Amino acid sequence: MVFSSLEFLFLYFAAVLFLYFFTPHRFRNITLFLVSLIFYGWGEPRYVVLMFLTIAADYAFGLLVGKYRESSPRRAKTWLAVAVAVNLGILAYFKYFNFFIDTFTAVSGISVKAIEVALPVGISFYTFQALSYVIDVYRNDAPAQKDFIAFGTYVTLFPQLIAGPIVRYKDVDDQLRGRTHSIALFASGVRTFMAGMAKKVLLANAAGEIWSRLSSADELSVAAAWLGILMYTFQIYFDFSGYSDMAIGLGKMMGFSFRENFYYPYMASSVTDFWRRWHISLSTWFREYVYIPLGGNRCGRGRQMLNLLAVWAFTGLWHGASWNFVLWGLYYFVLLVIEKTFLLKLFEKLPKFISHIYTLAAVVFGWWLFVFDDFSAGLTYLATMFGGGKAIGFIDAAGMLELSSAAVLLVILAVASTKYPRDLFYKLWQKTDLMRTAATVLCVLGFTLCVAYLVNSSFNPFLYFRF
Repeated sequence: MVFSSLEFLFLYFAAVLFLYFFTPHRFRNITLFLVSLIFYGWGEPRYVVLMFLTIAADYAFGLLVGKYRESSPRRAKTWLAVAVAVNLGILAYFKYFNFFIDTFTAVSGISVKAIEVALPVGISFYTFQALSYVIDVYRNDAPAQKDFIAFGTYVTLFPQLIAGPIVRYKDVDDQLRGRTHSIALFASGVRTFMAGMAKKVLLANAAGEIWSRLSSADELSVAAAWLGILMYTFQIYFDFSGYSDMAIGLGKMMGFSFRENFYYPYMASSVTDFWRRWHISLSTWFREYVYIPLGGNRCGRGRQMLNLLAVWAFTGLWHGASWNFVLWGLYYFVLLVIEKTFLLKLFEKLPKFISHIYTLAAVVFGWWLFVFDDFSAGLTYLATMFGGGKAIGFIDAAGMLELSSAAVLLVILAVASTKYPRDLFYKLWQKTDLMRTAATVLCVLGFTLCVAYLVNSSFNPFLYFRF
């Protein structure tokens, strides 16, 4: 079940709101824990058992690490290592076992039978959250949670369970123990949720339909191929950032404050800047729990490069068990090394639009690497973008029709990916009470349009659902 579905909007979430606000404050974590388990088990109930075992294991690891942190640091470190091994072992089995088997078979020529195992939805997200808890306890950034229900609520909290943002335990520890609710916060959550839903349903899905059609075409003009990859570039941004906004909005409605996960990444002036703006919670997690523990930039230039290589190899693998994701991660490693070595200093001497164009070009090419797990199909599409592959000229009648029909949408997508509409909204919000009424009208209108789209269209993918 995804947020942008009719069953979530009219069945699940309506029931959750009723149960949550009619539950006494001291029992609300229990309510959230139970409804979150139902949310997770909606599509694959068998993996609720795996989820529960993960919660129980990390709850115990947290208590053990907390118990020995001061009296016996060595024992605490041992239990931390066990927790890391167990969590990553489960993730590796479900997500990467067959990938390793296929790679071994391809390299060695020895045939090894793969196993039939479905990837538990959201396992990459909730595994990282559970690990952050044990690590935070080990670092004394947060106390060990003795309340099993509170910890279970943290791991399973349905707004960010399936696709983040990845919430570090130390950021919500106080909110699990007690949080405030207000009409103003709830209303803010509704606005954030509706903005995210409009981004996901009205923008991402519209761009995705064009990409789906063009990427599967037998032949394309050069212009149509570029239109296709641009539409995917916008689809993945509005899809994931919209879903993150919905998660943040849902959290607000129930008294939680989650950090922003995207900050207009397509306005970035470098790849370094792009990764400060894109999937912020993942970048933060890798920086705090991988890069810095490895030594960060404190151990000399050579060691820093090795640390960056490890982080970006892991980042690529985190996104999926396929070599295109590994290459995607290594691609960004190379770009970041080049920028740290000399390019960022060069950009300081050049007009800003040049660095912005470079960044957009680098990101679009990165999404080409990301989207094609079939290397042959990916290379053919790339060749088409430059006149080879299945290209039938720079533009043809079909390509002209695609461009003309998508022109208005392309402009809307480009403008909506910048901060200017949001800045204008808040500027008007502060100046007039009429704008607050208009915001309510926009929420109602947006909700109506989204529901109408969901009723009339079967195209409603969520790209990060498989991660």
